[in-house]
Amino acid sequence: MYVPTHFAGSGVPVVENGGLADLVTCTAEGLLATPVPFVYEAETHALHAHLARNNDQWRQPVIGEAMAIVRGPDAYVSPSFYASKAEHGRVVPTWNYVVAHVYGELVVHDDPVWVAAQVRRLTGKHEAGREEPWAVEDAPARFVEGQLKAIVGVSLRISRIEAKWKLSQNRSEADVNGVIEGLSAESSGGAQDVAAAMRGVTGR
Repeated sequence: MYVPTHFAGSGVPVVENGGLADLVTCTAEGLLATPVPFVYEAETHALHAHLARNNDQWRQPVIGEAMAIVRGPDAYVSPSFYASKAEHGRVVPTWNYVVAHVYGELVVHDDPVWVAAQVRRLTGKHEAGREEPWAVEDAPARFVEGQLKAIVGVSLRISRIEAKWKLSQNRSEADVNGVIEGLSAESSGGAQDVAAAMRGVTGR
């Protein structure tokens, strides 16, 4: 991934907060990709997820490293947000975003105990904070057993992370403030989240 110096940042916050990644592998059959919900485990520095057993991606030997693309917030940036538009007009639309490309060895866990633990980790992460959090034990045991047989666990043992925080760091202070203000006024959650990320990066 091309990452200019002013857009470089840590990938760890992206994977810690992420919920869905595109798992990409190069195989003898070509490139394979699957969106997967994941949990990042700091102790092992790995992404843990699962695939449908009928998904052939887990069976195909990986050529080289696997990659997971983890996306943070993203939003369209209108030239009208820039203060410099009124000054000289030399502005164009762009897109602000946060993304991490996570590389590493893909390990398959065709193990019902490991898969059950992973499902509980994943569920616990996303049910935390709810008034009545759902737990695996809320479903009938035989039903859960059948569901677990239909999936296979995978881990991406991380070797490196390339992260890009493209949040208008290459613009003037007035332009950055204009983008934050413009995105904050948008109705989409993505725009609001990008504005919040920009505040965090710029300290505004």
